[in-house]
Order: sequence, then structure tokens, then C-alpha cells
Amino acid sequence: MSWRTALTDTRPLRSSRAFRELWAASLLTGLAGQIAGVAALAQVWDLTASPIWTGAIGLANGIPMLVLGAVGGSLADRYDRRVVVALGSVAQAAAALALTAQAALGTASPLVVLALLAMQSSAVALGSPARRTLPARLLPRDQVAAGLALQNLGFQASMLLGPALGGLLVALALPAAFGAQAALVPVGLVAALRLPPLPPEREPGTRVAPGGWSLPWRLSVLRGALLTDLLTTTLSFPIAIFPMLNELRFDGDPRTLGLFLSAMALGGLVAGAASGTVTRLPRPGVVQLAAAGVWAVALVGLGLAETAWLALAALVVAGAADTVGVVTRGGLVQLVTPDPLRGRVSAVDHIIGVAGPEVGNMRGGVLAAALGAPAALVLGGLSAAAALAVVGLTHPSLRSHRHEDAEIVPSA
Repeated sequence: MSWRTALTDTRPLRSSRAFRELWAASLLTGLAGQIAGVAALAQVWDLTASPIWTGAIGLANGIPMLVLGAVGGSLADRYDRRVVVALGSVAQAAAALALTAQAALGTASPLVVLALLAMQSSAVALGSPARRTLPARLLPRDQVAAGLALQNLGFQASMLLGPALGGLLVALALPAAFGAQAALVPVGLVAALRLPPLPPEREPGTRVAPGGWSLPWRLSVLRGALLTDLLTTTLSFPIAIFPMLNELRFDGDPRTLGLFLSAMALGGLVAGAASGTVTRLPRPGVVQLAAAGVWAVALVGLGLAETAWLALAALVVAGAADTVGVVTRGGLVQLVTPDPLRGRVSAVDHIIGVAGPEVGNMRGGVLAAALGAPAALVLGGLSAAAALAVVGLTHPSLRSHRHEDAEIVPSA
């Protein structure tokens, strides 16, 4: 493989105008979301000086995702996905404008901020399943994984740059940070409106294809891919342990704590920049299992690291492995699932992606309180590795599946 083919596969940006515009819009709106996230955190802290209230931001963002994600999946399999995505963008823009207005008016209630964040998260939840189905409709089959890699690369870039920009804008003026999101979200609406009509592909005379919610559990290759992600995140997600580890090993230096998250984002960017190495590999299930295994080993290394540099190196590796796993799983899920069912299957994928890390953080925090941060990280990584071995052994179809395999629908 030449160095050119190892770098990010940019064919999707050249082959599809619609995907190119959607990708650019997602990059800008993702950056805006990171900026607004910093603004919300700063405002709620200023209003309350309470970590309980700042923790409630996670609930305001997470609960609508879990509750309404399934509704969004049904909408995506019933109506034109372009319309669903556009309406979701309209609702996001309305929430962003409301957040800007309350910041400018100087609201004194954190409940107002949390309610508007929940409104915005609801809009995202309703539109995300439809948005996830778009690369498989806009790109040739052999470019779908590359398109997902480009989307993930944009997400990692927004995670790296957005918080820093958000901090600068908050320092300038709180309404300016929320206003940046209000200004950029309509870019996503314009990109959605410029998409071609994208109704679900189904037999004439039928409204919604049956079996969408049960397909991930009936089809072994899908079940294996989703279980790999779910078990990896619930058994080993480490972010809740970072403050305790930083206090124990690195004297609680806030600069080190900030570098932990930046190191994971840096690893994701590096993996995204070299995504051509993995998106062209024929067996995504094997790649996903291997990436999850590297993630688990990296977290064991983090738990054993005695120096900041070793800890940050482990997190760079973990971030890179996470990106590879996300890209390969996303491509597999979208390509295996028939189009009439993609909305609901994408909703299941989305819910697992949201719930797994939250449960993993709770598990990690409890375990760290009982055993200490290093032991919790090591035990989490070893548990995840053991669970991955079980998934790999019990799901041979995940190991054998190839990108060129056709969509498969098992009998009910």
C-alpha cells in the first residue's frame, strides 16, 4: 500500500457534491456545537457554582437522545430523510437562537439553560438516525466507509478546536459563544435542503418495512458489531476516572487533566488522517474487533503508566483505536442494513453509542472509588478484552463478513 492510499480517502468529496456539502456543513455545525457546549458549562457554573448542576447538563443532553432516538429512527424509515434532517436543523437553529437570547438577557435560572439544551438535544435525536443513513445513499458502496471516516475526522477536529474557541468567545462575551452556534446551524439546513429527495427504498404499496427494530439482534453480523461497541464502552470507558488518576499520579495539575482529553482527540485525528489504511480493508468486522482490542490494551497501559508522557501516549493510542472502531462499525452497519430499515437500525446504533459511554463512566467511577483509579482502568481494559474474545468467538459472521457482501435480511 502506497503512502497516498494510506492517507484519508477523499474520493467521497470528489464523487458526490451532495456529500461534500453535507460534510462541510457537519464540520461547521459540529464546531459550533462544541463552542456552545463550553458556553453552557460556563454559564451554569457561573449561575450555581455547583458540580451537580454542571453534571445535570449531561442529563439534559443525554435523556432526549435516549428517549427520542427511536422516534427519529421511525421517522427516517417513514418519510423523506432530507425532510427529516431539514426539520431537525430548523429545531436546532431555534434552540440556538433561544440560548443566545437568554444569554444576552442575563437569565438567572440554570433551569432555563437546561431546558433549552434539552430542546436542542431533542432536535438532534430526531434527526440523527436519518442523517446517519445519508452516506449510504449519496455514495457508491465502495466509498461509504471512506465517507464515514471523513465525517469522523471532522468530528475529531471539532472536538480538538471547538472547546478552545469556545473558551475564547466566552471570555469575550457569553452571547457571542451561543451566537456562533446560532449563526452556523443554518449552514446545515441549507445543505439538507440541497440534497436530492431521499425517501426510503421500499416495495410499492408498503409504508414501513417491518423488522427494523429486531434486525440488529436477528442478524449475527449486526449483533456482533453492536455488541462489540456496547461491551467495550460499558466495561472500559475511562473519562470519569481521569480526575482521580490525575490527582493520584500527577498532583492534580489541571493542565494534565486537559491534556488527557486532547490526547484522545489527537489520536482520533491521526487515525482519521490515515483512514485509507483501514477503509479499504475487506473485512470490517475483523478490523473493528482488532481496534477494540487495542483500545482495551491501551487502557491497561494507562492504568499502569507512572509518567504523564506514558499516560498521554496510551490515550493517543486509545483515541486512534476508537476512531478506527467507530468508522468500521458505522460502515458495516450501514452497508449490511437494507435501506428501508436503515433509520431504525441507525437509531439502535446511535442509542448504543450514547448510552454505552454514560454507563461506562458510571461503572468506572464506582469501581475507581472502590479499588482506586489505576486498578479500575486495568480491570476495565482486561474485562473488555475478555468480552471481545467472547463476541469474536460466538459471531463468526462478524469475522468473515466482507465489504462486497450484499445486504442480508434474515427470515423473521
